[in-house]
Amino acid sequence: MTRLVAVTGATGFLGRQLVRVLNEDGWRVRVLARKDPIDPLWRDACPEVVVGDLSDAWALSRLAKGADVLIHAAGVVKGPNRAAFDRVNVEGAHRVALAAREAAHTVLVSSLTAREPTLSHYSASKRAGEEAMRTVLGPRLSVVRPCAIYGPGDRELLPVFQAADALPVLPVLSETARVAMIHVEDAARRTAVVAAAPCEGRVTALSDDRPEGYTWRELMAAAARACGRRPRFVRAPGAIVRAIGITNDFTALLGAAPMLTSAKARELLHPDWAVAQEEQTQGFAPVRYDLAAGFSATVAWYRTAAWMKH
Repeated sequence: MTRLVAVTGATGFLGRQLVRVLNEDGWRVRVLARKDPIDPLWRDACPEVVVGDLSDAWALSRLAKGADVLIHAAGVVKGPNRAAFDRVNVEGAHRVALAAREAAHTVLVSSLTAREPTLSHYSASKRAGEEAMRTVLGPRLSVVRPCAIYGPGDRELLPVFQAADALPVLPVLSETARVAMIHVEDAARRTAVVAAAPCEGRVTALSDDRPEGYTWRELMAAAARACGRRPRFVRAPGAIVRAIGITNDFTALLGAAPMLTSAKARELLHPDWAVAQEEQTQGFAPVRYDLAAGFSATVAWYRTAAWMKH
């Protein structure tokens, strides 16, 4: 009998890929969405849709009813204050856990930043969301913590690629910090593997096949190569990055949504976003995208979608 998986956040950057992968793996997929979604990635998938959001207890109950596994991938990455993050990433997660009490296995898509909850409102809310769900579900909860996710449709790293495509000199935030990365399709596949496996109640970090991560110089050079460019590099002093973040905090108060806030600056300047040995899970197949192939595919998508110039 085909197993049923319920998914929140299905229309998000990772969730869209996750629904496609789950369908390819033979799952019957049910998703929570504010309206009936139409997505080109789902050409071969026909997910059942429960209309609602994380504030709707009835919709969450309907979503979880009869599900063998529930994957909670919904969340917010931007917000004006801690309360805004907590409404979705903590309170929403708690409501999902209450609805999923009858499911044998629930998977929470958290973030590697939850490892450092004092860095930002976002990282604190992701850690608190893990704890809120663990309180309800106990060992029936698996947590995946993706590192920095990139790929087609990603708006967060788009400015990095735009800069790599246009600037003769690119900034390097640190010469020693390490940042683990993963392409969105590989993150979806690895999340699906965790969902299909027996629940072990553990926390697993998701990265590509270089869990030790990349230096900022390697990342910027790879972005430039994907754009067909060979710029020079200059070290960007941390004080300047933090100052820009603080300045952007004031623009956020006026309704803007800047990428680089003071909280994001603290996350970017953190020296260790590598994945430690104890955070890794054995049994994953090799990723389909190493950094070079992933960045090249991402830039090609940006150009086709007219997000970047040809």
